[in-house]
Amino acid sequence: MRWPSVAALALLFAPTAAEAQALACHAPDRVPVPRLEQPRRGEPVRKPPIAGYLLAMSWSPQHCATVRNPKEARDRFQCAGEGGRFGWVLHGLWPEAANPGYPQWCRPAKIVPQPVLRQHMCMTPSAQLLQHEWAKHGTCMSPHPAAYFRSAEMLFRAVRFPDMNALAAKPQSAGSIRRAFAAANRGVSEPMIAVSIDRQGWLDEVRLCLGPRMRPQRCRPFQAGARDPRPVRVRPMPR
Repeated sequence: MRWPSVAALALLFAPTAAEAQALACHAPDRVPVPRLEQPRRGEPVRKPPIAGYLLAMSWSPQHCATVRNPKEARDRFQCAGEGGRFGWVLHGLWPEAANPGYPQWCRPAKIVPQPVLRQHMCMTPSAQLLQHEWAKHGTCMSPHPAAYFRSAEMLFRAVRFPDMNALAAKPQSAGSIRRAFAAANRGVSEPMIAVSIDRQGWLDEVRLCLGPRMRPQRCRPFQAGARDPRPVRVRPMPR
């Protein structure tokens, strides 16, 4: 596939008064080597044509509030204070098909090289999640993990985030979360934003729907997530 140029990705979002969520991160000198990731039983290889993408961003305080043991290897860097303080982090850049049934597990995936893992730990603070995203999604987009994560990082760094503690202080809905993100990102409208909440009604992820050239576009019905009236609780950043 033909990838957008660096300049094109950089111009996806025009800067506004709202800046990216504050992030304090210190990449480790050496990243734990992740295990190889393969499809689970019954999870098929799928290679439909790519019709667009989702940029899936996770609210780290919510993730860390739900893990059983923040000091376990998978979550220690993100949740136990070893890496810094995290707000929004990148879950992944996912290729999408025109209909439900997105591309996945398109090529056998080797372990992501150590320099690539280290470079992106402050974006996605889990070596195992980086490996998973490369194996399941990235292999459908590029034969090179460095190229996949470079594009994901450029998109993620271009997004501006609203004041999450201000949102946490008042009752919210999926619609109000969409409005806050649209207001922070010129050129992005509410129908381009998907909101994901967990079973207890907490904000889990926000996903930006992108077209085949990685420019924001209206989410398809199967991508849209929670409907506007759905109440949403927002966990504040820890003090």
